[in-house]
Amino acid sequence: MTSFDPARYLPDDLLARIRERAVVHDRENTFPRDDLDELRATGYLGILVPAELGGAGLSLADASLLQQRLAGAAPATALAVNMHLVWTGVAKVLLDRGIDDLAFVQRGAAAGEVFAFGISEAGNDLVLFGSDTEARPDGEGGYTFTGTKIFTSLSPVWNHLGVHGLDETSPDGPKMVFAFLDRSDEIVTRDDWDTLGMRGTQSRTTELRGAHAPADRVVRRLDPGPQPDPLVFGIFAVFEILLASVYTGIARRALDLAVEAATSRRSKKTGTTYANDPDIRWRIAEMALAYDALPPQLAELASDVDTLTDHGGRWFTLLSGVKYRAVAMAKAVVDDAILVGGGSAYFSRNELSRLYRDVLAGMFHPSDSESAHATAAAAWLGPVAD
Repeated sequence: MTSFDPARYLPDDLLARIRERAVVHDRENTFPRDDLDELRATGYLGILVPAELGGAGLSLADASLLQQRLAGAAPATALAVNMHLVWTGVAKVLLDRGIDDLAFVQRGAAAGEVFAFGISEAGNDLVLFGSDTEARPDGEGGYTFTGTKIFTSLSPVWNHLGVHGLDETSPDGPKMVFAFLDRSDEIVTRDDWDTLGMRGTQSRTTELRGAHAPADRVVRRLDPGPQPDPLVFGIFAVFEILLASVYTGIARRALDLAVEAATSRRSKKTGTTYANDPDIRWRIAEMALAYDALPPQLAELASDVDTLTDHGGRWFTLLSGVKYRAVAMAKAVVDDAILVGGGSAYFSRNELSRLYRDVLAGMFHPSDSESAHATAAAAWLGPVAD
């Protein structure tokens, strides 16, 4: 485990303000602009950017700890910021391997610019390996993109949107094209984010109507389907680890709230606190045992990405597995925390009620349960026989 201190970058007083505002943003279905402004002012958007480019020069393992801490205060804020950190994390993964294709992302993030993640598409279970968005070459090395992206977190505030699309018209096509777009009239954001939880992310639907990326913002042309390009690996690795970090942070907050409830609630029957009730003690112990497994896993896996450890073909099952386990663990821990909290946890004013809704979003992020199991089965058993 690292000795890195997350409180240096996310001090208690900042987290207290963010936690207080989280209630309002959830209730009013608004984006946490104040949170972003304060995080930007501390340099949080550049935590994964090298110091020589104006960032903090932290590791992915450090960022994982920070996102766990931020998620404990405001899950939606942490999840929204995650999508920016994915791109800065990918830039770091590439640079660590001698590839500076995303240096513009690092410079922009250090200057406080926000990068959003525009990959998800309705019904596209190929995710990174395919796209329903048309990528049409402009004849000068750039591309226009036409299609619809969903779950675009940071929709009200992003400066640049990382997208992918399919080029089926070039002579060497089809090719998957990854590029970055600036805001323009050809990009329309629907005001359609009215969800059960994670409301502050404002992950609205984004329509690309011929949005243009010049040649210097086209970062990859790849064959469709799985392949070992460092960009694809970087996206998958950073996305899964930081997502797992957010849900692990939610679990820790739920566990803390359950302990607080158990030590403050008193039983009329026994006259003592529920912390002395054997059933409550067992339930909290079960929560702690489940939670304790995840931070070390995240630290180790993130460190392996940082240090260029070669897991070969096992990388994808390790990454999808940690995300799957984190979400499953967090949901179970929140469920138990609700029971420890008692009837008051059923009221919407109770923080556990919000965590209960927020944690459900984890089921919709790649890799989902089916994908994680299929990936693990393929890693251990090989492909399904014809």
